[in-house]
Amino acid sequence: MDRLRIRGGGRLAGVVRVGGAKNAALPAMAASILTAAPLRLRNLPEVADVHTMQHLLEHIGASCTLNGSACEIAFEDCRSTEAPYEMVKKMRASVLVLGPLLARFRRARVSLPGGCAIGDRPINLHLEGLARMGAQIEIEHGYVNACCDALRGASIFFETVTVTGTENLLMAAALAEGRTELHNCAREPEVVDLAVLLRKMGADIDGEGTETIVVRGVRELKAAEHDVIPDRIEAGTYIAAAAITGGDVTIERCRPDHLDAVTALLEATGAGIERGQTSIRVKGGGPLLSHDIHTAPYPHFPTDMQAQFMALMTQATGLSIITEEIFNNRFMHVQEFCRMGADIHVAERRAVVRGPTKLSGASVMATDLRASAGLILAAIVADGETTIDRVYHLDRGYEHMEQKLSALGAHIERIK
Repeated sequence: MDRLRIRGGGRLAGVVRVGGAKNAALPAMAASILTAAPLRLRNLPEVADVHTMQHLLEHIGASCTLNGSACEIAFEDCRSTEAPYEMVKKMRASVLVLGPLLARFRRARVSLPGGCAIGDRPINLHLEGLARMGAQIEIEHGYVNACCDALRGASIFFETVTVTGTENLLMAAALAEGRTELHNCAREPEVVDLAVLLRKMGADIDGEGTETIVVRGVRELKAAEHDVIPDRIEAGTYIAAAAITGGDVTIERCRPDHLDAVTALLEATGAGIERGQTSIRVKGGGPLLSHDIHTAPYPHFPTDMQAQFMALMTQATGLSIITEEIFNNRFMHVQEFCRMGADIHVAERRAVVRGPTKLSGASVMATDLRASAGLILAAIVADGETTIDRVYHLDRGYEHMEQKLSALGAHIERIK
């Protein structure tokens, strides 16, 4: 099992380019199920989750050619409507095949999802929405069994904002009979990107990026080409890395408009931010100031940046209160930070960070994807050497992170 070895100290400087958004690439790949025509995707990130989705689609019946950041998927027929546990347990986003399989092939058998253990993430809202559209659904032996004569348009209200739920029902509604209204939808850029792709394929969709999306079902979808949006969480991670080291880093090929909540918070801590059309420059060096955050659905501060921001706050002067509003078990990285000398105390959904503290290198363990990134940020400012185990979590969502950080001046290497 791979691990990372990081020697702390030094200031990051230079240019880093952001890859495609994992959380936009995966639903885009799942959308290929909706048509027999080929789907060509570009700017896919070279991460493990993309390969997991490729293998899942091939298992179901797709011809999937992946070449670096480009992919062509042809789904002329269905070999199997089952997404087995062996594949789904690796990646929660595998549940995104449920809606497309039902819409086109009228049946699906999908294992209940896995992925990072960061709290309860039930798919009941997906299932309730599909049931309102006419699907018959049973859960047995760890699988969702669903079938229908045809999906029909319906008015669906999500009790809580759900990104994958919005995406699943958006894809299902694209081929459903009649009009579907989705209320209290996720507004994330990744949801918008999926709607843009579906429209290129011939879907009739309005309202993406707002709380209400209207879909008028069509009989079939067609071939399309699409560039996946840049990964805002990867970009945000490098923004935080520059700030925590007092560096001077330009993040290229990003979408600054997708990062307003992150850059506003970083400015409040004392980092200098310069926004371009497709780039952000971060200039640190001054004292970091503490700041409270509440994670919340887009356009607010993302839960996927919480661990990275916590690492930053260990180096800021004052008391920071971090409130996690999305997941109920996303402070597992705190004990690893404390092993490195951080002063953090957790009470239910709040973590109180007192800084600045001098971090020291230690052997730590990544507990989930974003915790991996937070530990790397802590390690690059810690005194001495840090080893991080379980970096397979990192490989699920970050493209060549150790190479990119090394190019900026970090002392980081992968140990096989």
